[in-house]
Amino acid sequence: MTTPEAAGPKTPPSYPPKTPPPPKKPVEAPRPQPVPRPAAALALPRARMRIRNRRTAALTFRADPWAAKKAAAHAVATARTWGYPGLDEQDLAAAVTLLVDATVRDGGKRVSLHLGDQDEKILVIALSHQAGTAPEGGLFGELRALVTLDSCGDDLADDGRRIWALLDAAPRRRPDTAA
Repeated sequence: MTTPEAAGPKTPPSYPPKTPPPPKKPVEAPRPQPVPRPAAALALPRARMRIRNRRTAALTFRADPWAAKKAAAHAVATARTWGYPGLDEQDLAAAVTLLVDATVRDGGKRVSLHLGDQDEKILVIALSHQAGTAPEGGLFGELRALVTLDSCGDDLADDGRRIWALLDAAPRRRPDTAA
């Protein structure tokens, strides 16, 4: 056996020492912290509308005199895809026409129509995006004449008027007029 002293003095290597490998993950920059909003920005004039866990459709039209007819056709086509065999399409078209006509009269540049369904009911909401006038008594009277109407109402704020109607999509019989 040889001893370390017998091997001779230790000589330095003829090559440079090995450098450590670079880190596998680059160092992550610090994440930006959220900037607190001023209290004035958090206070909204009215709560935003939230529709969750149901089918919805959002349609936008220019506020033209013919917007109501186009909106009614789109609303009926959308409701057909939702599969309500007992839906009274005439009532749905009439409700959409009345709501969109009322929002066009508010004088804005566009009209938004939102549809939502749940439990065999269809919610129709028309937004004018223009500060509107007080609710029209004739509008609600015409809406109440619809057979499938459950309820209706409106919401007036600085950023526009929201008019809505809730229609029952369950099968109903129209009253016989020939009797």
